[in-house]
Amino acid sequence: MTEVIATNQTILVVGGGVSGLTAALEAAEIGKQVVLVEKRPFVGGRVTQLYKYFPKLCFPTCGLEINQRRAKMNPNLTILTMSEVTDIKGEAGNYTATVKISPRYVNENCTACGDCGTDLETEFDNDFNYGLGDMSKRKGAYLPYKMAHPQRYVVDPRIIGTADADKVKASCKYNAVDLEMQEKNIEFSAGAVIWATGWRPYDAAKIQPYGYDRFANVITNVEFERMADPQGPSGGKLLRPSDGKEAKNIAFIQCAGSRDKNHLLHCSRICCMATLKQTHFVQGAWGDEGKSTIYYIDIRAIDRFEDFYQKVKDNPNVSFVKSKVASIVENKENGNPVLHGVDTEGYNRYADEYDLVVLAIGMEPSVDKASFPVDIVVNEEGFIEPAPENGGVFAAGCASDALDVNRAVQQATGAALRAIQVVNRVAGTEG
Repeated sequence: MTEVIATNQTILVVGGGVSGLTAALEAAEIGKQVVLVEKRPFVGGRVTQLYKYFPKLCFPTCGLEINQRRAKMNPNLTILTMSEVTDIKGEAGNYTATVKISPRYVNENCTACGDCGTDLETEFDNDFNYGLGDMSKRKGAYLPYKMAHPQRYVVDPRIIGTADADKVKASCKYNAVDLEMQEKNIEFSAGAVIWATGWRPYDAAKIQPYGYDRFANVITNVEFERMADPQGPSGGKLLRPSDGKEAKNIAFIQCAGSRDKNHLLHCSRICCMATLKQTHFVQGAWGDEGKSTIYYIDIRAIDRFEDFYQKVKDNPNVSFVKSKVASIVENKENGNPVLHGVDTEGYNRYADEYDLVVLAIGMEPSVDKASFPVDIVVNEEGFIEPAPENGGVFAAGCASDALDVNRAVQQATGAALRAIQVVNRVAGTEG
């Protein structure tokens, strides 16, 4: 049984993305006991799947490495991966949490040498690359990504009991593979809970006029991000999923499913800037041969992002069309997507053809109020609202609002401070 030493002065953090990890580290580094529960095999969340940040176009690996080092060095922080909170009972200052831990089938002896995945036959869609068609496959024993923390392989449960599982076991010379691991359920006490379950990309298949689920060369912005990454499914090459040909003329459609009463009511705040950033990927891949066209309602690049927007706007290889694209069809002869709509500045109809179309889909919170283990208040967009009814449960990052990385980190620090206040009252260290 996994041992977790916790009391009603412990802070439980649910979700190990950038917000959850930030909140956990801030609390642990001032001396609080923290248990972080993450359902994926690693911490870092969706930030790990980014190629570059806007507006500086720097890589996330630097910040991730710093936070990983902080986590390794702090004895106050316990991280449970492949785990989910299934129940929370009690009240602020006195919660009992139940956590389900799924088997990894690999123990702490793992050195991440990679021998276990070498000779396997079975392949699966790689969720880390958003399952980007045939370009993104992984073996049944895998390291989620290069900088994964913990740096330990995972055996896919779908190969347990097969010849591939036996190969994994036989190939490990460190006695790290344990095919007898079982699911575990543990209980422990906590005084406060920080809910940092992050966000999920909106399901582009719901936007039927855009044909995401019908046309191979219509992809999402998160898929394009992975495609541009040299560690991604295409080795950083911008290639069409349909035929592997170079994609040099690319359209970006803003507010795909956002600010729409039929989909997401809210603005996700990151989509405009993400697209402006991704035009740099096109230029970086193809030079002046790379052309980007942005179809937009309006561009939201506030505060310090305005300069970044102006630089993209001044780029002769980037065009802007003020229009809500009505529909996308496919040119059957070459597989090119064809965009139909009306330019709302000149009121001209267009039928524009491209190598590839990228849908700037928004974010929706990974919060399911119906199955939430305690009573909470959520707004009409599904984000957790600050409210006395939430007691000692606080939302961090994109569980509370649509935020970029910088604002998510700031908000997570605030959530940590509120949780610390609760456990301090339990300890009688503040009035």
